Amino acid sequence: MTAFDEAWQAQAFALAMLLQERGLITAAEWAQRLGAEIAGAGPEDGASRYYERWLAALERLLADKGLASPAELAGRQAAWRAAAKATPHGQPILLRT
Repeated sequence: MTAFDEAWQAQAFALAMLLQERGLITAAEWAQRLGAEIAGAGPEDGASRYYERWLAALERLLADKGLASPAELAGRQAAWRAAAKATPHGQPILLRT
């Protein structure tokens, strides 16, 4: 058993840790943003949606810090969806930038 149910959850975790290690965000900023996302979640957002809150906090913090605009994040999400749709099952998803 792992702490993550899906690979994207581990990647989001790793990105948040890397941003802290590089001094782009502080642990306090991260804790405050994640806490706000979790506090704003509805009752339907149980433990199974925890990493969705984690990702939302990360995206907002990136935008707040000017590291990635909401438009850039939306573009990247669209690119990932298109790449995933075009990738045969069981093959690695290749994102062309």
